[in-house]
Amino acid sequence: MINTSENNTLNTLQPDSVVRVEIIVTGIVQGVGFRPFVYRYARDEDLSGSVLNNGQGVTIEVQGKQRNIDRFLAHFDTSPPPLARIDTLSSKQVAPKQDCHDFVIVASDDNLSAVVAVSPDKSCCNTCLDEMNDPDNRHYRYPFTNCTNCGPRYTLIKALPYDRKHTSMASFAMCSRCEASYLDPLDRRYHAQPVSCPQCGPQLSLLSSEGELLAEKDTALKETIKRLLKGEIVAIKGLGGFHLVCDATNHDAVQRLRERKRRPSKPLAVMVSSLEMAKSIVTGSQFEWDQLTSIERPITVMTKSHTCAASLSPAIAPGIDKLGVFLPYTPLHTQLLNELGIPIVATSANRSGEPIICDAKEILAQLCEVVDSILDHNRPIINACDDSVIQCVADEVQVLRLARGFAPLSIHNPAGSVSHHLAVGAQQKNSIAFGFADKMVLSPHIGDLFSLEAERYFEHTLATFKRLYQFSPGVVISDKHPDYAPSKWAQQFVEQNEGVKPLEIQHHHAHILSVMAVNQVKNKVLGFSFDGTGLGDDQSLWGGEALIADVNGFERVCHIKPFMLIGGEQAIKDPKRLLLAILFQQYSLDELGTLSIPILNKTDPRLIENLHKLWQAKSHCVETSSIGRIFDAVAVLLGLIEKTQFEGQAGMLLEAVANRSDDSIDADECCYSLPVIDGMWHLDTLFKQLVSSVTQEPLTEQRVSAIARGFMNSIGDAVIGLAKQYSSLAVVLCGGVFQNRYLTERCITMLDEQGNERLKPHQVPINDGGIALGQLWYGLHHK
Repeated sequence: MINTSENNTLNTLQPDSVVRVEIIVTGIVQGVGFRPFVYRYARDEDLSGSVLNNGQGVTIEVQGKQRNIDRFLAHFDTSPPPLARIDTLSSKQVAPKQDCHDFVIVASDDNLSAVVAVSPDKSCCNTCLDEMNDPDNRHYRYPFTNCTNCGPRYTLIKALPYDRKHTSMASFAMCSRCEASYLDPLDRRYHAQPVSCPQCGPQLSLLSSEGELLAEKDTALKETIKRLLKGEIVAIKGLGGFHLVCDATNHDAVQRLRERKRRPSKPLAVMVSSLEMAKSIVTGSQFEWDQLTSIERPITVMTKSHTCAASLSPAIAPGIDKLGVFLPYTPLHTQLLNELGIPIVATSANRSGEPIICDAKEILAQLCEVVDSILDHNRPIINACDDSVIQCVADEVQVLRLARGFAPLSIHNPAGSVSHHLAVGAQQKNSIAFGFADKMVLSPHIGDLFSLEAERYFEHTLATFKRLYQFSPGVVISDKHPDYAPSKWAQQFVEQNEGVKPLEIQHHHAHILSVMAVNQVKNKVLGFSFDGTGLGDDQSLWGGEALIADVNGFERVCHIKPFMLIGGEQAIKDPKRLLLAILFQQYSLDELGTLSIPILNKTDPRLIENLHKLWQAKSHCVETSSIGRIFDAVAVLLGLIEKTQFEGQAGMLLEAVANRSDDSIDADECCYSLPVIDGMWHLDTLFKQLVSSVTQEPLTEQRVSAIARGFMNSIGDAVIGLAKQYSSLAVVLCGGVFQNRYLTERCITMLDEQGNERLKPHQVPINDGGIALGQLWYGLHHK
C-alpha cells in the first residue's frame, strides 16, 4: 500500500480542469524502469510535463485534465514496475506552464543528498534469457545481457543517483544499437545502466591458476565446461563475487574441493539448471519451490530426496537431511548449467569465515592452491555481495544470510530521523545498519570479523554507504561486548570524531529489537533469544533468554540456569566438556563412572578427572546460559559429534535425526521436561531424563531419533509455557537456535493454537546477521 499525502485542493477540482501537479516518489524507484513507466502512462493519458531522478527518488510534474491525472496516479498503486517498491508518494498542485506540450525525461539531478533506496541485484529475466538463446538476436550467447527488469544493481554502483556514469559500466562506451535502446523510453533497456552487447560490453576470460590467459569470450566458457567435466575446480566470477565450482556428481572433485579449502564437513550449496533438476535431488512444498524460483534466486535449504544420494556426492552435505540448492541467476550461469547438464557445487570463494572474493588477483593471491583455473570477466564488482540463504519454516521465509537479491534491505521508517545513525552489528555474521531521513538500511552479509581481511571488508561496506548517502554518523550504536571488533571500531570512531554520540545495547536485547524494527513495534514484547553466546549484563555469557523488552530496555524474566564452559572457548570446539559440566552438577565422579554413556566410555578417565578439578575450582571456566551450547552437549550425548567443526552443526544433526523418527518408540518414553524454578530453566531434570534414555540398551537409531525429538520438544514446551503466562504480549522468536526448523515449527504451531500473537522476522535474519537492525532501532529511540 502506498503512503500518500496529497494537497487537498486536488480533490476539489473539476474533472476537466487543466492543472499541473508535482509528484515526489520515494522507495526503490531508481534502476527499476520507473521513469519509462511514468513516461508511458503520462503519454497514454495525454499529459505533458517531466520526470527526473534525484537523490530523493523520482520527481514528476504532469499537466493536463484532472481526470487524466487521477487515472495516471492510479497506475502507481495497481501496476508499478516489477522491481519497484514505493514507500511514499506525495503530490501538490503547482502553477501550470505555458507552452508545455510534451512529456520528457530530464537528466538526473545530482545536487540533493541521497535518500533513495538502492535496489538489490536481481536474477536475469526470461525475456533476456530468450534473447540470449535466439541465434538471430544480437545478444545471442552473450553472458552479460540485462534490462531494467533484471541484472546487477548494488554490486556495480558507486554513487547516487543511479546513472551509468556512477557505475562500473562507465568505462564501456555503448555501441550505436545499445545507445539507441538506452535512450528510447519505450524500450525495456531504457536507462538500464549495465546495458551492453557482444560488440561493446564486458567479456569473459579463462585464466590458469598462475594467471596465464587460456581463452577468451565464448571459447572461455566452452573450455570451462570441458574442465569441469574433467573434475577440475574452477573459480567463476558472478554478480557479487567468485564461486568455487566443481561437478556435484563427481565425488573425487568434491572431496578435493573440501581438502583444498580446508572445509571438512560444513554443507556446500548446489546450483541446478532447472526446477526439474532441483526436484530430482530435493523435495519441498509449493511454497518452497516458489522461493527457489523467485527473482531473488536465493540458496534455498530443502529436504534431500530419496534419489539425492544416487545423484550427488555424499560429501556435499554429510550427516544431515537438508541441502542448499539454487538456480542460475545470471546469463553466464544459465549458459554454463544448460550446457553442462549436471548440477554443480557453487560455494563462496573465500578462506573460511572471510568475505567473498570479487577480484581475480585476489583469487590468485589467496586461493591459487585451491583452484585449477579461473573464469573471469572485465566488469568490475564495486560492492561484493554473497549469495542469500533462506529456508522455509511453516510456510514463512526465514533468511539465514541476507545478501544478493535482498540486500541492501531498506525499510521505510515513517517516524524519520534528523541525525544519521550507524549500528555496527555483531562479531559473527556481521552486517551494519544505517538510519537517516525515513530509511533504515541493513547492509548485505559481511561475515565473521576475526581477520584483518574481514575488518577491511567491514570498513569498505561502511565507506560504500557513506559515499552513496553522504552519510555522516551522529550516533553510533554497538554491542556491549568490549572486545568485539565492531565495538572497538565504534569506540575508536567516537574518540576521533567530536560530537558523535555512542550508545551500547545488550546482544540479546538487540536480537529481539531487530524483529520489532521490521514490524515497527516499540512497545513491550515477550522475546525468546536463544543462541550460542552473547555478553550479558552480569558479565556472564547469555544465550537462553526470555526477556520482556521494548525500545527502552528489558526485564530478564527467565533464563537457563548457568553452567560452565570448562576451558572457556575450548568447550565450544570440544563439546564433551559442555556435557561434562552439566553432568558434574548432578553426578559425582564415582556416579558418572557407573553410567554407560557412549562418549564417556571412550574418554580417558584421567581427562574427565582433570576437567572435574577445573570445574570444581572454577578455574579457566566461564558461566553460560546458552541453549546453543546445550544443543552441542545433547549431540555429544547421542554420539552425533565429538568435535564441533562448524557453527550450528549440532543443531543440524539433531534436526536430521529427529526427522528420521518413526512410531517404533513410544513418544511417552522420550517425554522430557525443563522446569522453571526461581526464574530459571533448570537442566538437572532434563539431563537425568536424557541420560536415562541414552543408557537404555540398545541405543538404536530409532531411539536416538526419539530422544532428539523429545529434547527439542522440551525446549519448545518451555517457550509455550512462558508465553501462556504472558499471553497479553506479542512473542518474538530470535537467535540462531531458532534456525532449527523442527523446533521453530513446533513453537509456531503451538503458539498459534494457544492464541499468542507472534511478530514475524520477514526478511531480517534471526541470527546475528540481524543484530545491527536491532541496535539501530534502539538508537533511533534514544535521542
